[in-house]
Amino acid sequence: MLWQGLIIGILFGVVLQRSRMCFNSAIRDIKFNKDNYLVKMAAVAILVETLGFHLVASLGWIKLNPSPFIPAAQIIGGFLFGMGMVLAGGCASGVTYRIGEGYITAILAGLFFGISAAAVRRGALSFVNSWFGSPITVNLQDPGIYNAVDGKVSPTIANVLGINPWIVAIIFYIILLVYILGVKTTERKVTGLDWIKGGIALGVVGILAYLSQKSYALGITGGWVNLLAGTVAGAPYNWIGMEVLGIIIGAFISALISKEFKLRVPKDPKTYLQVILGGILMGFGAGVAAGCNIGHILSGIPHLALSSILALIFFVLGNWFMYWYLYERK
Repeated sequence: MLWQGLIIGILFGVVLQRSRMCFNSAIRDIKFNKDNYLVKMAAVAILVETLGFHLVASLGWIKLNPSPFIPAAQIIGGFLFGMGMVLAGGCASGVTYRIGEGYITAILAGLFFGISAAAVRRGALSFVNSWFGSPITVNLQDPGIYNAVDGKVSPTIANVLGINPWIVAIIFYIILLVYILGVKTTERKVTGLDWIKGGIALGVVGILAYLSQKSYALGITGGWVNLLAGTVAGAPYNWIGMEVLGIIIGAFISALISKEFKLRVPKDPKTYLQVILGGILMGFGAGVAAGCNIGHILSGIPHLALSSILALIFFVLGNWFMYWYLYERK
């Protein structure tokens, strides 16, 4: 399992580095730059994963395991995470793969992201989780393709409405396809993977991750928590910890091959303070919201999980608010 996580992570890191995919940039660009390039890439990835997740679950190879639905946690945590992305200069995955490209600020943002998330999930700040209440679940007599604990499943659009998950998945697929084919894509000069190839590659890696890990697809937050716990406290490393390590290695290899690796050391001390604060907000937000941009957007939205839909909305609102506050309000 550990070597599989490392391999998946290396693949993910290569794809992230060659596609330049960052959800912080995608969310910011669609509003403030009128640029939908990265959003279209994300839409392709989610389209591939939506059908892929449901297919491999229907074949019995995995059980769909949507993230816990805790509305207050996803609202507050999501908003804080969205603000943190802007301050840190990248989302959880963006910060992680940019470490492999030589960004010193990404190292700081990643470390404080992991420390903050660990404090919320299992450390000194874990008490805050009690403030948001218990997860809301759906009772199913026949869970079908979902992972159930005592008949309880985290809510998705399909299981809340009591209809076949494939019906919702196909409707969502059609909506995404109409957007992808019907809306003009912002033009960019690309040296790596374009938005179509990058999106397909991200989706395929997500499916492979689910088949490997079984319990979920790609994630970042838990991996940083595990790496820090293993390094500092000697806790055993796990699949997602190795995945995050693999992202850094894969991005580093890809950056070297493409001659894009370079140590980047900002001269302004304020930059370091900003990215540290951003990492702390991202870690706290992801810890509270039960996932970051990868766990909720790239891996959670294909489940049509209510938790991930709500988290996405507040990731976006938090991102837009902080970007406006820093750069647009004057």
